[in-house]
Amino acid sequence: MSLFSKGAKALCLLAAPAAFILPASAQDVEPNGPPRTSVPATAPQIPAPQNLQSGDEVPWLYENSNVPVDREWLFGEMDNGLRYAVRKNGVPPGQVSIRVRIDAGSLHERDFEQGYAHLLEHLLFRESKYLGQAKAIETWQRLGATFGSDANAETSPTHTAYKLDLPGVTRAKLYESFKLLSGMVRAPVLSDENVAAELPIVLAEKRERGGAAQRVGEFTRAKLFAGQRLATRTPIGTVETLQGADGAKVSEFYRRWYRPENTVIVVVGDAPPEELAGLVEKWFGDWQAEGEGVAAPDFGDPVAPADAQPSNDPSGPVGEIGVLVEPDLPRSLTYAVMRPWRKVDDTIVYNEGLMIEAVAQSIINRRLESRARSGGSYLYAQVQQDDVSRSTDATFVTFAPLSDDWNSAAADVRGVIADALASAPTQEEIDREVAEFDIAFANQVEQRTVISGSDLADTLISAVDIRETTASPEVVLQVFRDTKPRFTPEEVLAHTRKLFTGDVVRGVYVTPASGEADESALRLALGREVTGDGSSRLAASTISFDELPPVGEPGVVANREEIGLLDVEQVDFGNGVKTLLWSNNAEPGRVVVKVRFGAGYRAFDADDAAYAALGNTALVGSGLGELGQEELDRLATGRKLGFDFAIEDAVFTFTGRTRSSDVADQLYLFAAKLGMPRWDKDPVIRARAAAELAYNTYATSPSGVLNRDLTYLMTNGDARFATPGPDALKQVTPEGFREVWEPLLAQGPVEVLVFGEFDKEATVEALRNTFGALAPRSAIPAEIAARVPQFPVDSGETTVLNHRGDTNQAAAVIAWPSGAGVESLRESRQLQILIDVFNNRLLEALRERAGASYAPQIYSDWPVDLESGGTITALAQLQPKDVSVFFAEADKIARDLVNTPPTTEELDRVTEPLRQLFSRASTGNTFWLFQLEGATTDRRRVELLRSLLADYSNTTPQIMQFLAGRYFGQRPGWRLAVIPEGAELSEALPSAAPTAASAPASAPRNEVIGR
Repeated sequence: MSLFSKGAKALCLLAAPAAFILPASAQDVEPNGPPRTSVPATAPQIPAPQNLQSGDEVPWLYENSNVPVDREWLFGEMDNGLRYAVRKNGVPPGQVSIRVRIDAGSLHERDFEQGYAHLLEHLLFRESKYLGQAKAIETWQRLGATFGSDANAETSPTHTAYKLDLPGVTRAKLYESFKLLSGMVRAPVLSDENVAAELPIVLAEKRERGGAAQRVGEFTRAKLFAGQRLATRTPIGTVETLQGADGAKVSEFYRRWYRPENTVIVVVGDAPPEELAGLVEKWFGDWQAEGEGVAAPDFGDPVAPADAQPSNDPSGPVGEIGVLVEPDLPRSLTYAVMRPWRKVDDTIVYNEGLMIEAVAQSIINRRLESRARSGGSYLYAQVQQDDVSRSTDATFVTFAPLSDDWNSAAADVRGVIADALASAPTQEEIDREVAEFDIAFANQVEQRTVISGSDLADTLISAVDIRETTASPEVVLQVFRDTKPRFTPEEVLAHTRKLFTGDVVRGVYVTPASGEADESALRLALGREVTGDGSSRLAASTISFDELPPVGEPGVVANREEIGLLDVEQVDFGNGVKTLLWSNNAEPGRVVVKVRFGAGYRAFDADDAAYAALGNTALVGSGLGELGQEELDRLATGRKLGFDFAIEDAVFTFTGRTRSSDVADQLYLFAAKLGMPRWDKDPVIRARAAAELAYNTYATSPSGVLNRDLTYLMTNGDARFATPGPDALKQVTPEGFREVWEPLLAQGPVEVLVFGEFDKEATVEALRNTFGALAPRSAIPAEIAARVPQFPVDSGETTVLNHRGDTNQAAAVIAWPSGAGVESLRESRQLQILIDVFNNRLLEALRERAGASYAPQIYSDWPVDLESGGTITALAQLQPKDVSVFFAEADKIARDLVNTPPTTEELDRVTEPLRQLFSRASTGNTFWLFQLEGATTDRRRVELLRSLLADYSNTTPQIMQFLAGRYFGQRPGWRLAVIPEGAELSEALPSAAPTAASAPASAPRNEVIGR
């Protein structure tokens, strides 16, 4: 069966009509009709492109390169200098991804313009030739795009990129979208009024990203890139320069850089590429910029200070050094070997060198990790070469000392690196890393037909940014395999030494303790000669799955039957293990395996909270059978295996994304972890140390406090959900860890789901030898099975917590109890529509209220595996004075939804993006796996899938009002405020605060401010 027929079959299933069941539930009011948009039914004719590069002409991306051109791309360059690339791609079906890249970021700003590139990004969404003021949200939503994910933008030091993933495309929608984008890029309205409206939102974004992490970032950047523009310029800018912005100044920046010769447009999607090229030329071909273009400024080179001590070390002399004291942050030390960045000719030989360097780094990193696992002086350490913002080619070394003896940690890390520089690795070590890369590149070839259009577009934009080319997965694999004769100890040693050859070494140490280090001590540590430490060189003897002991006696198949959905089959084994198998070729070579077992969070007692938290990081690392983590790593060499562990509401889960050829091995790993677990102590000790080091960081910001305490508070102070503090962690032992977790691995039913391209009969046999061979499991005690989270008691008071971050930061939360379980699952889907309406209103109110919050949000949690415990939560980060504004606005929106149903127009804005979201998601195996979890014991989940798309995309104002009354009208919301230490919560509204009704809409974006 082809990918198209699989996808079509799935979509037909989701599109099946279904009746609602309200008002007793939320569903017997007639749903509204198809979503309305303002897009015309037909589009004007799209002209044929005139500027495609064809024949023997070298595409603009491949100039001075001998890398084989990826012929699935069509390239064009117009007379005005604008370049473009287009490509046909049907993943997901019906989507077109558009990227408009401007070669201007924060490094192109003058001193007084810092932050203008990012501010301008906001302003292009604010108002433009074809978009009225603050109309971006509703316009893109009516086109089916989810704002913040499908419609987005990013500003980096070197570029600004506008991103649109347009679902459900028609020629008319494409035509309209190109028209809107051309107006944004070519003719934004950069008035004083618009600058004044967007500026508070940008300042709110800056404020919400502030705190200790921002201080560390700015300090590190200033030291590592001293003397370069990157040292002092970040995309978010400064408060002073932003407050000095006006329409004229921003317009001048726009005119200087927003020019066709600085623009690259990439379009990938489910449409003829010639039409995509024609649309680019139609809407951007006659773009003419004002005046002459200007050259980009010199970004500068890393240069050793004039007074730096001469050094015989090839890494260069030690230059700028910094020590920063941040009382609530764990210790970390970063140093870098710096070299100037230069544009290279992206040739095959150049790429062969990169591949050898990648292997060299992997060998060092594996040795560093081995040292950390065995109880070293640091928690983690990593070496990574990076070309940073076309400013420097650097090799970064980063590690986290476990104690205040940072000198020993530095010596240990540098000793491992010194050994790698002194003598070559063994061929066995090299072959191990080469096998890992080979399987990764081969996997990309196998899955090339399921690479999404958005990923392809982003990859090409990234290539433009670093001034290199892009290549097909086949070319990458072939270049790598052709390089294999060069993967010798001598070549790897030469490239290792190249990685640590530079012009200057710079470093930064962050510590919570004042007086622990100073610049001279750090300079001495980084300049000191160290002896190579070869003790972490790994024994590379391979381990075969064939050598491993069986899980048990092979089981028997007790029952096999199709579940009546697609071709999914349920296979049950005599020991009680139940499985769902869906073998299909929708994603070639790709298989997802998920195991659900046990009782999840229900299984823990109050005293077990610390062990529950550490399980996420230590359980898998503790090994299985005779295999520790090192042996598991060797076992996985040359295979694609995953081992993600999670604790969910009512189950534990293992998840692995693997290949068709590795399914049996993936199943063995998961079954062996349940049937013959190992209990190594080092992973527990390491996880405990990481938790201890991280604990104080939660207090550095409002968001950190929410991460630490929100779940605990919203479960009415249930100790199982508490983040363990230092006192609790001190009581943790490896023996205690085993005592808690060992019985849980043997408890409760097991469900295995295998979805993807695999041999079904071979997989049934593999299941018989693994999960079917497990010993019978103990039942979940009734007392544990009955546990459900409790919502906080309504005290009428706001719970107040404090943070130790910036005094202009706060957070606010309001929450209501909702529902849970499969019985009312369709109601939960309709509730999501209401939540999205609430979210739109909250965004419009708080973003426009003097920048009260950059990205407020509301979300619904409906536990399907429990019978109660669901919640609706709205939250925002803001200034302390605006906490009362948040509560007032959230209360007002809730009341309004109870008293007055939303308009059909409002519903169209959220149902069309939801419909498109689920239509696209349903083309992948992970979507179906997620929807069918638990169906081996509850077949209602199968039947409920038939109405999923209708439930999320069709509703009425009356249904929404009914649900608002049920969930917002029964009780006031529970409130939480996180404010600075020493501050008092003000209940009064700011005197100048406008009402939500008077606040116009604005365009929310989750910009990637920098890398």
